[in-house]
Amino acid sequence: AYNIHVNGVLHCRVRYSQLLGLHEQLRKEYGANVVPAFPPKKIFTLTPAEVEQRREQLEKYMQAVRQDPTLGGSETFNSFLRKAQQETQQIPTEEVVLEVLLSNGQKVKVTILTSDQTEDVLEAVASKLDLPDDLVGYFSLFLVRQTKDGAFSFVRKLQEFELPYVSVTSLHNPEFQIILRKSYWDSAYDDDVMEHRVGLNLLYAQTVSDIEHGWILVNKEQHRQLKSLQEKVSKKEFIRLAQTLKYYGYLKFDPCVTDFPEKGCHVVVSAGNNELNFQVRLPNEQIKEGSFKVTRMRCWRVTSSVPMSNGPSGSSPGKSEVKLELAFEYLMSKDRLQWVTITSPQAIMLSICLQSMVDELMVKKSGGSIRKMFRRRVNGALRRSDSQQAVKSPPLLDSPDASRESMAKLSSKLTSVSLRGISHSSSANDVGANDFHGNYAFEGIGDEDL
Repeated sequence: AYNIHVNGVLHCRVRYSQLLGLHEQLRKEYGANVVPAFPPKKIFTLTPAEVEQRREQLEKYMQAVRQDPTLGGSETFNSFLRKAQQETQQIPTEEVVLEVLLSNGQKVKVTILTSDQTEDVLEAVASKLDLPDDLVGYFSLFLVRQTKDGAFSFVRKLQEFELPYVSVTSLHNPEFQIILRKSYWDSAYDDDVMEHRVGLNLLYAQTVSDIEHGWILVNKEQHRQLKSLQEKVSKKEFIRLAQTLKYYGYLKFDPCVTDFPEKGCHVVVSAGNNELNFQVRLPNEQIKEGSFKVTRMRCWRVTSSVPMSNGPSGSSPGKSEVKLELAFEYLMSKDRLQWVTITSPQAIMLSICLQSMVDELMVKKSGGSIRKMFRRRVNGALRRSDSQQAVKSPPLLDSPDASRESMAKLSSKLTSVSLRGISHSSSANDVGANDFHGNYAFEGIGDEDL
């Protein structure tokens, strides 16, 4: 059997026969010429070397399927992962009540099935709140960890291949919760959301929360004006003023480490306005601030590794921390690209933010609207709207370094899939280092623009 890690997190355990069944189903639906080759069956018992070879082959197979826009986004593949997740956690299908947080701390209780996927749960929450169907696509469910000061540390955006109830309950920790937040970056879309009472209330609550937690910077005069608008319950005016403030619409991440401008620098990263903002503490204790525009990022990748356990033999394997890094190649000047690395447990969430910024830019460039980005139910099946189907992935980018593998854009918003044989769980590495994510919003910007 194999552990499948998705985005550095153990998602499920599967056997070779299950993966073979998935492969045969994909071939049946999409044809042998579309589906990558599958590691062949062996008649005799595998040697340890052959077991490891098969694991590597299966890992490459799963990554190839996930990276294919058609196969990776297919209901066949996603339902396979969801079913395997449910079976691994041994959670039967039954009706349960799930609590979903709002930004103001209010809890929305929805009755769902344990087997309901992310969009089913999002629809249930929207229905409970009376949020109109055409505004549901502006919001997403996020897995968060509540910190001691009441703020939230973002773990990841819940994806289509997972079951929210299983994802949160399998962590066996009440600090982990699911929260509803807006999932777009361009504040111009706030106008759409504010058209409806429920959308306005959700956006207002999130803005107030972000200001209270210091994510949005406010001086004394601005604070006074905001307080006055709050007392008058002038929600739209409150949001309009907040839109003019620094870091409005940004997600703030936990303090972490970067190698820019030099190795070992402590940094607070915020994502928003199509950029990653760095507040770096230099070795001399000086604080410097700068931003990396997503349009100047040529590509990025996430790597994860599980360190060898140095503890006593009886120590729990779950205690070993997964080390995650996000690295992006940035156009520093006209002819100079440089890799910048962030080492953070939230690297996956950072990468998902980058990809969603790119997706939003590409939709706008094609003349589409995020109002229609939400999957719609047609005869009980989920499918994307025509306007989003029209946004096709451009061809793969060529790498300037011939020794490096070509870069592929993942339609799944950076899903790095890796497998480790359960019988070899002490393996030092769980790495998807070859998963480069080409950025189709990348622009060749000259020195005069920097």
